[in-house]
Amino acid sequence: MKSTKDKILQTLLRKPKITINDIAEAVGINPISVRHHLTNLQMEGLVAAEEERHGVGRPRLVYSLTEDGMERFPTKYLRLTTRLLTQMKESMPAPMVANLFNQIAEDLANEYSSQIKGMSMEERLEFVKEMLAQEGFTVEWEKKGNDYQIHEISCPYYQIGIAHPEVCTVDQTLISKMLALPANKVQCILDGGAHCTYVVHPVSTKN
Repeated sequence: MKSTKDKILQTLLRKPKITINDIAEAVGINPISVRHHLTNLQMEGLVAAEEERHGVGRPRLVYSLTEDGMERFPTKYLRLTTRLLTQMKESMPAPMVANLFNQIAEDLANEYSSQIKGMSMEERLEFVKEMLAQEGFTVEWEKKGNDYQIHEISCPYYQIGIAHPEVCTVDQTLISKMLALPANKVQCILDGGAHCTYVVHPVSTKN
């Protein structure tokens, strides 16, 4: 049997941007209880609220699922993405496909470029770790000698990468752009490795 929380999420999936009263009617509980559940769901990052004007008077709050909230539900995105990539590779030259993947990484890196100015290497590594976590990766890094190793413990691209390994260039290019240094892949989960590992060798500033 579904919990009240699940019923609210299902309601927002079917009817985004609805009011507390609308949710209460759909779920069958009172608006006060709905407000309590919505507060918790907002704290979990699953639901967002925004003001909406509806004629004369004060704007009202309407609620929708966030991206994380949407991901709570089974989708066919993987199947669609795989088909799109297959079609793209059949109709476009390989260099053009590779350039598209690189451009995705460069655009993402450009979004964050202003935030990493003046950061040390290890501060940048922490920033990359947090940024990739937002994209669905689980990342750890460590220093070995003069090098840094970046380990992707889990990768959201894994299932797509089985059929389309080109997608791996996105995170590799992104890491290189954010650290302003080449990230060399020394291990890949697609090749049977425990995880994907990149090695970065900082340039010495000593004479």
